[in-house]
Amino acid sequence: MFENFDLSKMGAMLEEAQKQSKKMQEDASNKQFTAKSGGGMVSVSMNGNGEVIDITLDDSLLSDKESLQILLMSAMNDVSKMVEENKKLATSQMLSSIGGFGTQS
Repeated sequence: MFENFDLSKMGAMLEEAQKQSKKMQEDASNKQFTAKSGGGMVSVSMNGNGEVIDITLDDSLLSDKESLQILLMSAMNDVSKMVEENKKLATSQMLSSIGGFGTQS
């Protein structure tokens, strides 16, 4: 598994990993993901760090608390999944770029 692995390069690889991680966090802050539910009656947006940055609600839902809750939960869950998938992809790309850790043999 480690037959061609040069330990002398480990420090440089760790430094590169730190740089890549910092860049990944900065990039995530600038990304925006949006999920809608109820045919667009509810919309939730998050940045790549998983922070909610916008919620839009159709006025007709304001008098129907139960429907609003269901649609809001659905949109929140969907956008959270988008953010997590993006994090997994970015991590895999970062690892493969600093030494092949993210690649299959």
